[in-house]
Amino acid sequence: MRIVILVLNGAFDTGLSAFLDAFQAANQLSGMLGTPQPRFDVTLAGVRAEVRSGQGMLVPVTPAGDCAAPDLVLLPAPGERMPQPLAQRLASSEVRDAIALLRGWSDRGARIGAACIGSFVLAESGLLDGRDATCTWWLTPMFRERYPQVNLDARRMVVASSRFVTAGAALGHLDLALWVIRQASPALAALVARYLIVDERPAQSSYVIADHLAHEDPLVSSFDRWARARLAQGFRLEEAAAALATSKRTLARRLSEVVGKTPVAYVQDLRIERAVHLLRTSDLAIERIAEQVGYRDGVTLRTLLRTRLGKGVRELRGASR
Repeated sequence: MRIVILVLNGAFDTGLSAFLDAFQAANQLSGMLGTPQPRFDVTLAGVRAEVRSGQGMLVPVTPAGDCAAPDLVLLPAPGERMPQPLAQRLASSEVRDAIALLRGWSDRGARIGAACIGSFVLAESGLLDGRDATCTWWLTPMFRERYPQVNLDARRMVVASSRFVTAGAALGHLDLALWVIRQASPALAALVARYLIVDERPAQSSYVIADHLAHEDPLVSSFDRWARARLAQGFRLEEAAAALATSKRTLARRLSEVVGKTPVAYVQDLRIERAVHLLRTSDLAIERIAEQVGYRDGVTLRTLLRTRLGKGVRELRGASR
């Protein structure tokens, strides 16, 4: 398989290394399986003659125009982590040139994958319009506002849609590389994962918590503060709208546009976040924690934690011990 990793200036070093190390490990370990395994021929390509990573290291790239037609193109994340610098980066000439290349490779049948903030570059090209995708969890509000035609599912770690595949937060680079290897050889992917000691992370659900999402919407921020101060109380949308001097419809619409959630779902996330914090930092009984986050009994909270996070009370407490 011919793989081109398209590296932009300021690329996230860990993500780039994760791509390279995973495919190198696959090539080196393939002989251990006793049957012929696919080989991954990786080329680092750039749209600029000189490319430096986010840590300032010189990346030995081949001019992207000189690369043989790839089977797969991968985009490591740019180094910008917050909305304003990222928006400026997406408007740069380097990203525009990269987008032209991506469209051309796509027209010729190449699959394209992007990890973490790299999903923004792929979405900027328009190639994800009408398709399912994921991105790093803390920038989902910006992604939703900037690319409303993309079906964003930020809770999943890897999302494949047609010839495109996207992965979640920073270490999603490794998840994406393993996904690529798995399509060619599930046995080889399992061997690489064991060698690198990678656990299975099908979701970002444990991290998609409202207080860490990067957005600049004043109404959503005000609702967040209002809801946090009243977690132990029952939630009524009418009360929230009145307290924030807005209408129920406007509040619901802004939450949907910015974070992709209803007001009820948003408050539920806040309750889960607070419950997990209390489980990990206190010895309070689950019934007492349930009261503090607005549930009538511990059974309801236990069920919700298991459903949303895939973990029970004992597992969540054990993780902090």
